[in-house]
Amino acid sequence: MSRSDLLISLVKASSTGDRQGVQRTVESIIAEERKKQHNVLADRLQRAMSMNGHNIAALHRQTAAAPEREALLELTPERQLNDLVLPDVVLDSCRQLVEEQHRAELLRAHGLDPRHRVLLVGPPGNGKTTLAEALAEALAVPFFVVRYEAMIGSYLGETAERLKRLFDYVRTTPCVLFFDEFDAIGKERGDAQETGEIKRVVTALLMQIDRLPSYAVVVAATNHAELLDRAVWRRFQLRLSLPAPDQTALKRYFERFLQSWNEKAGVSAERIVKTLGAVSYAEAEEFCLDVRRQHVLALNTANLKQSLESQLAIWQARGTVSGAVAGRMDDA
Repeated sequence: MSRSDLLISLVKASSTGDRQGVQRTVESIIAEERKKQHNVLADRLQRAMSMNGHNIAALHRQTAAAPEREALLELTPERQLNDLVLPDVVLDSCRQLVEEQHRAELLRAHGLDPRHRVLLVGPPGNGKTTLAEALAEALAVPFFVVRYEAMIGSYLGETAERLKRLFDYVRTTPCVLFFDEFDAIGKERGDAQETGEIKRVVTALLMQIDRLPSYAVVVAATNHAELLDRAVWRRFQLRLSLPAPDQTALKRYFERFLQSWNEKAGVSAERIVKTLGAVSYAEAEEFCLDVRRQHVLALNTANLKQSLESQLAIWQARGTVSGAVAGRMDDA
């Protein structure tokens, strides 16, 4: 929203006694100023909101002076979208979201908001966290990861209150807010085995997601989509599937890895894929890191081909052991 629109909204909300409207508008102004690195003005606005001690700034002062040290872990985003091997539909959707966020003022001038709620579904180790990080890098905003151990409390209502304080914080900060293992707090409320407390947490979560402004992007990831509450699904404007990579995707991944070296590999991407078999992106990255480590430690006494051959042999042996263990478990 443009500055003139924000000022008009502020005046309208104030003249009609709409305290929530005043709060939302001032939160938007604070977020805009922080985005422009006008932190002194943003801090002054935030302090001004606390004069009567009943709003978001008061919550910051009383219970969330440094929420990122409690329930949020801030990471520096380094991964880029172009570095990831993603299904075309996922990459196109993410690029659309980034463009909408960068051109948000144009959309708002036409009565539209950019999309800002993303749900990532897929098996572990296939890029959900990495994609959330890449979105933060593309948007040039902080990347916050929710720490469940600091948010989930043992007392009645404690988790919902901490969740509220967390969202109160991010509402004044353009960012990417990432919930990993989202099914831990977004479970189906109709599950008879769940307590009333988790149902209250899900209800509070849905309310907070609904109130989140569009300049704060929330990304949730789950390995168990079937456990999510049906109302949770509806909150997310983008629902993207990140499946385990097939041989074609793994070949693209290893081709990029081999092209990053200044010397010829002497080993094809096809052979690496065939030797490693069905692995996740996390395991593929682990193999690449193993090659780099051994190549560095060799101190020019081995070329890239030798480092690759050595690690391929080790990973092939590891696969044989894993297969034998799996076979024994099946027999049992």
